[in-house]
Amino acid sequence: MPPPAFADLSRFDLNRLEYGPEEIRQRNPHRHEMELLSGVVAYRPDEDLIIGVVETSADDFWVRGHIPGRPLFPGVLMVEASAQLCSFYWRSVFTDHEKFFGFAGIENTRFRGTVGPGERLILVGKSIDVKPRRAIFDTQGYLGGDMVFETRVKGMPF
Repeated sequence: MPPPAFADLSRFDLNRLEYGPEEIRQRNPHRHEMELLSGVVAYRPDEDLIIGVVETSADDFWVRGHIPGRPLFPGVLMVEASAQLCSFYWRSVFTDHEKFFGFAGIENTRFRGTVGPGERLILVGKSIDVKPRRAIFDTQGYLGGDMVFETRVKGMPF
């Protein structure tokens, strides 16, 4: 059974972005195939919350080879997308920090469903502890109303 949701997603217009690709590029260094985060729906540091989206398509680089005949968005890319969401949060808090905010670890990762090409993955991040030298976030991913994964993301500046 999945854990409780961090946020009531019905409170948010999931089709309206507060931050699009250009704003994300101002905070995150990922480019080309590794730009997984399509947009940020809500950034609410007063609630320790951030919500983002990943728009998958039939043209994505992983479709051809991860799993031919039944393409699945790789779980490691779900986790990477959630880390990019957490990086956006951290860079929004520490706007004058010069270093790249990167992975320091993941914990308690569980996959509960699949995501395919053309589907929209909703990411929810809850900040647990955000400091200049490290941060911890719990994240969840949803397809429709179903949780498809959860993980704890730890990051630090490099």
